[in-house]
Amino acid sequence: MALKPTIYKFNIALADLNHHHYPNLQLTLAQHPSETVERMLVRLLAYCLHSHENADERMAFTKGLSAIEEPDIWHKGYDDQINMWIDIGEPSFDRMKKACRLAKKTIIYSFNSKSDVWWKQGQEQFSGLPISVIGFNWLQIQDLAAQIERTATWSITISDESLFISTKAMQVETAWRILQ
Repeated sequence: MALKPTIYKFNIALADLNHHHYPNLQLTLAQHPSETVERMLVRLLAYCLHSHENADERMAFTKGLSAIEEPDIWHKGYDDQINMWIDIGEPSFDRMKKACRLAKKTIIYSFNSKSDVWWKQGQEQFSGLPISVIGFNWLQIQDLAAQIERTATWSITISDESLFISTKAMQVETAWRILQ
């Protein structure tokens, strides 16, 4: 029998000071059995970082690890064209080259202990693609993931290149850096 995903529900009061966007997000995420909590958390944070581009509510989590031909998050237009493709982790150059052909905007969020090595090895190849690459601090992601609950109410403030996250148990700052 196949393992089932673990379901997480988030109520997020988001204050995106960079884009003057202040929605209340009700999000449900399915954590694939082979997905780490940290990876799922980065999917959530990436969604929050791009929620200002989702005024028409067409941005969505995909089947993720269950569907290798899809990104982790996408925004599709009414014509079914992929406006934004967001991958989490350290995808291959070939995968992202294909994503750039399929989507108008392509973004990678890298987050774990091997991210620096992955970026150092692939930076030259990726520099030829119209793609954004963003790196999260692995230790900060781990700290936040240790506090995650299946049903949570969070307050997230986005300012400059930092997320200030307030949960029931803690307050933490998670920074990112633009690699490309």
